[in-house]
Parts: sequence; structure tokens; C-alpha cells
Amino acid sequence: MKSGIVCGIEYLRRTSVANASAKRPSVVLLHGIGSNASSWKRCIDAIGGEQDVVAWNAPGYGASQNLVVPRPNPSDYAASLVAMMEALGLGPSVIVGHSLGALFAARLTRERPDLVVGLCLLSPASGYAVPPGSPLPEKVHSRIDDLREMGAERFAQLRAPRLVHEPERKAETLAAVTRAMAAVQLAGYTRAVWALGAGDLVADARNIDVPAIVAVGENDVVTPPDGAATISLALARSLGLRRLASTGHALPQEAPTEAAAIIRELMEDVVT
Repeated sequence: MKSGIVCGIEYLRRTSVANASAKRPSVVLLHGIGSNASSWKRCIDAIGGEQDVVAWNAPGYGASQNLVVPRPNPSDYAASLVAMMEALGLGPSVIVGHSLGALFAARLTRERPDLVVGLCLLSPASGYAVPPGSPLPEKVHSRIDDLREMGAERFAQLRAPRLVHEPERKAETLAAVTRAMAAVQLAGYTRAVWALGAGDLVADARNIDVPAIVAVGENDVVTPPDGAATISLALARSLGLRRLASTGHALPQEAPTEAAAIIRELMEDVVT
């Protein structure tokens, strides 16, 4: 697995030598608001197969450049994703989004369906459909205030346990989730919160016409199963909702093998 930066976007990439001859679509992985590309490492290993797998650090995360616009929406992130995919020479791909990344994955699919052969939404954040120019709901804006006041390390210590089901029994997973959250940067996180506020995943889902799978942890208290079910039903070509037992919101880290199996299932659907 190698890392790099293109178009101001940092990424991790596992390249398959056989990909060109097998002509299997690449897999592009988009992390959540309090995470980064490292959250996908175990899942990437479990995906296997003969395809490239790329995980980005969204704008403002890791070494990726911030978006210029201070209050972006998911379309701004989708545009950065298009630039990265084109720079890496990725053709139509399976796009996988976790949490906030699901908003970006769906927006890309709605706006550039030519780049997407399949869509996988894990623990999807629905967004708040805040109109342009309107303030964020107080509970959403408080995320920014908390990070500014506490600093990233304390912010992560307080918030990360809520993302993991039974964190006291999953010390290694909790530590990984906490490390990723402690690495967020205020400017990048602030922009991501504004994108979360502006997003409307259900509306996007109603305008998507590619094979799609939605998955959620049975014990997810951040993006609960009922919301994931609503999103799954809104997709015209939904392959159904997968509910993972004993799993919370940090699905790619808590259940990387199961997440990889879901992605492979989607891969098999789009290549047959």
C-alpha cells in the first residue's frame, strides 16, 4: 500500500497488478467526519481481489489541502473527488462512503454517474438540509465549538467511545478511532461540519440509478438503523440494507471483514 498526493488530495492506494487485464472497477473509500484514510486499512486488506483500492484524506484532513470555500456543501467535496480520480486514472468505480463520506459518495454519484458503477453507504449520515446562507442547527455547530475549545486530543477522548459499540471490550478499535479523531484539524473539520449541515442524502438517493448497498451497525447510536433503512428505500436500485450485529458507528474499524464482504458483494453485482 502506498500513499501520495494529487490535486492537493492525499490518498492511500493498493494497486493490483492484474487490474488492467481483469478490467475490474476500482474501489474508492471515503472516511467519516472524525476520521481519515487510515480507518480503512484493515478493510482494504480484507477486500482482496483484482482491483485498485484508493482511500482519500478528504480536503482539510491529513496532508490534503483545505477547500477554498469556507462553508462548502457536498458538491464541493465531490468536485475534489472527481479531480483525484481523474489524476489517478481511475475509471468508473465502486464508491464507498462511511458516515459523512456517504454524503460525498452519493453526491458524486448523483452529479457524475459516469464515474460510478456501484455505491456502498456505510453508517450513512443523512445531513440536515440547511439552505445556503442559513445558520447551522445549534447541536451541529457545537461540534466546531467543542473542537476549538477542547483541542483535538480531548475532543477525541470524549467523542470516540460513542462511535464504538461496547468500547470497553474493543480496546484496540477504540484506540484507533480515538487516534484518527485526535488528528482532525479545526479548519478542515469546520468545513466538513458545514457540508454535513448542507447535505440531504435522502434527496440525493432519490436521484441515483446505480446498484447500491446500505449497511449499518445494529448498535449505531450516531446514525441509527432506521435512518439507514430510509436511505436504502430511497435508492432506485437498492440491493438491500445490511444490519451488522454488535457493531456501532465505526463500522469499517469495528467490522472490517464484514464491511469488505459487503463491498465484494457489490463488486460481484456490478461486474456480472
